[in-house]
Amino acid sequence: MKTFFILVCLIFLTISTVGQKPAEILATAAGRSFTSSDLSEDGRKLFENQNTLIAGARTKIFVKWLADLLLGLEAKSKNISMDALLDSEFNKIPDPNAAEIKAVYDANRAALGDKPVEAVRPQIVDFLRRQPEQQAIQNLIEKLKVKYKVVSGKDVKDPNLKPSDSLVAFNGKSISVKEFEEKNKAALYDVRARIADNIKFYLVEVILSALINEEAKAKNTDAASVIAAEITNKLIDFSDAEREAVVSTFQSSLFKKYAVKLLFKEAEPFVQNISTDDDPSQGKLNAPVTVVMFSDFQCSACGAAHPVLKRVLVEYGDKIRLVVRDYPLTTIHENAFQAALAANAANAQGKFFEYIELLYRNQNALDDASLKKYAADLGLNVKQFELDLSSEKTAAEVRKDMADGSGYGIQETPTIFVNGVKVRRLSAEGIKAAIENAQKK
Repeated sequence: MKTFFILVCLIFLTISTVGQKPAEILATAAGRSFTSSDLSEDGRKLFENQNTLIAGARTKIFVKWLADLLLGLEAKSKNISMDALLDSEFNKIPDPNAAEIKAVYDANRAALGDKPVEAVRPQIVDFLRRQPEQQAIQNLIEKLKVKYKVVSGKDVKDPNLKPSDSLVAFNGKSISVKEFEEKNKAALYDVRARIADNIKFYLVEVILSALINEEAKAKNTDAASVIAAEITNKLIDFSDAEREAVVSTFQSSLFKKYAVKLLFKEAEPFVQNISTDDDPSQGKLNAPVTVVMFSDFQCSACGAAHPVLKRVLVEYGDKIRLVVRDYPLTTIHENAFQAALAANAANAQGKFFEYIELLYRNQNALDDASLKKYAADLGLNVKQFELDLSSEKTAAEVRKDMADGSGYGIQETPTIFVNGVKVRRLSAEGIKAAIENAQKK
């Protein structure tokens, strides 16, 4: 846990109030105030530049959204999907030659686990094609801007924009600030929330260091001894999860003892109506808290988050309903879509959660033969499993989840929602905090 290691680095930090410049008070504790000038250099820079960072992120979100609109128009004009449109452009790009593949292989042999070149050839080809594919998309977008007569309006990062201001027009249709912000609520919120989270992290970091010093004075000892007694000596298995829990408990006790008040304004929670569709679930339908996890079974982060989520949910018993939806990242995980199909095929025989345990534990073996073997290992009807695996109905179910996820602004996996609020800290403590907040409402 990052907080713990920072504690070790900051145990001798003395926070002086002498000569402090007048600034917005972000927190109070132990009879003193904390302002941006108390933050570390990185924290102070982030606090001071947050509006600039948000403005830059707005531009990136707008550029991507406009590109998607233009690609959608072009795909519709050709009566094909957007993926098919992009594939038609990518198919024009020649695969890298043997010499290019060998050069990348030789330069990265150790990182590739010393596997034979043929075993990692697909990964290298994907890597070498990435830049030309991005360039092909950019070239296509520029052509579409001309074709659809794109005319730029107000700058999306202008702080004085009005909802009715036009940001861009194409084919005679104007896109207003209000429309852009409505369509991109989730992404714009994520930017503000992430920046606020990081500022809060730096703020908590400096408060915690100050309180450890206060505690050391009260006990007539030093900060290192306090950390040893309250954190290090309480660790048994020294896992990240255990360390995070111990640090969190210690921090909570200090914050209560020294009456910490965080005055820094965080981003207001953005609540979405997250559909559970008819996807696999555990727990009562009428549970007061619903957790929805969008997952990619080839994603290592999903594999790591899955057991953490399971452990947390056990603590809440029948107060929680868990729903798992598909969001395979097909551009970077070649077997993710097929694994999602297999999980849905297992669900048809009532073995979804047992099956995904095998998927998460065997993320390097998600080929068709392995997927069928896992079905056999669970005692499923393999013939029926194969029929469902290749069924268009199953594929449509996965694509429905992907489309819904994109509509919710999902850009990475795992993405977890608790009663419609995205969990931004995917640790046991972060998930617990989200559940506790949901239960308060």
